[in-house]
Amino acid sequence: MQNTTNIEKISQIIKDFIKKNIGQDSKIIGITKSNDGWLGKAEVYEESSFIKALGLHTKVQDRHVYEVQLTEDLEVVSYSRKDLISK
Repeated sequence: MQNTTNIEKISQIIKDFIKKNIGQDSKIIGITKSNDGWLGKAEVYEESSFIKALGLHTKVQDRHVYEVQLTEDLEVVSYSRKDLISK
């Protein structure tokens, strides 16, 4: 039961981190135990920067996947955007 509690806690830490730093809600799509902590992946939908740059108003959104690295103590030590898919 400890693992489930850890994963739920990690999931919430990642969601809170993404909300604070990216400004968007996210959906956790993966959490993996690594040698030195945890690696989480969060899916975020954001307004398409390309469409916005063109000055068009549409509901086109880009799907971004962010990877968030946490230590064993559940401290976020890094994050990066990994891919982009227009929707």
